[in-house]
Amino acid sequence: MQIRLLGTGAADGIPGFYANNPVSKFARENGGKDLRTRAAALVDGSLKIDLPPDTLVQLQREGLDARDWTALLFTHSHEDHFCPSELQYALYPFTEMEQLPCTIFANSVICGLIRRRYPEWPLELVETRIFESYRHGNYSITPVEARHKDDEQCHNLLIQRDGKSLLYATDTGVWKDSTFDFLADYKLDALVLECTEGFYPTAYDGHLDIQECIDVVGRLRKQGTLGDHSRIITTHHASQGGARHCDLEAAFADFGIEPGFDGMVIEF
Repeated sequence: MQIRLLGTGAADGIPGFYANNPVSKFARENGGKDLRTRAAALVDGSLKIDLPPDTLVQLQREGLDARDWTALLFTHSHEDHFCPSELQYALYPFTEMEQLPCTIFANSVICGLIRRRYPEWPLELVETRIFESYRHGNYSITPVEARHKDDEQCHNLLIQRDGKSLLYATDTGVWKDSTFDFLADYKLDALVLECTEGFYPTAYDGHLDIQECIDVVGRLRKQGTLGDHSRIITTHHASQGGARHCDLEAAFADFGIEPGFDGMVIEF
């Protein structure tokens, strides 16, 4: 399997949209891996995870074509992950297509928002629920409960194909015990895990800081979900967390965790 990280920034990206903090200033001056668009990913060139407002520039940067997607998987309805206005450009009058070429898999909140916005449109919507697996082509996909919003089922995504397993876990605080217990039955080849708050934890429990990220990985290793072969990559970094890419490399060097960056491709 392959996962391409199209964006690895949090809600306002890096440099922050209006921010002038040290991380944002460094990114403006130095570019490279410190430039982060809003978080999104692409699995095997086919399964698109989330549709942020930066999608167009991500596809242009990577030389990708949205018509290659067979599925669009949403994690939750926050605007940096769910930009439904972008869907309109798939159909007439912007193209000659009469139906969206990919199936949308999403929770009940997102499905409801899409149906209300596009009531007459030929969209294939499939409502998904935590811990209930579904099939798409050769893939088995299981939404795992994230700890992010009280009024919505937020999904991390366990994606499996041909004996390989990936967990894409952005916008999640430290999981409930029920999520850790569920994951104890799986062996992950790759984990993409958010680290939004960096060096500066906040009172909000819906995101991880660096120490919490290390602790989550440690618990997954202890219960056998992560093994020696497992790749662990971070995403969804906020400039307010105070961590440049080089700072993240230093912080995670002893824990086998790799800081992700826009355009990073992971093969496993």
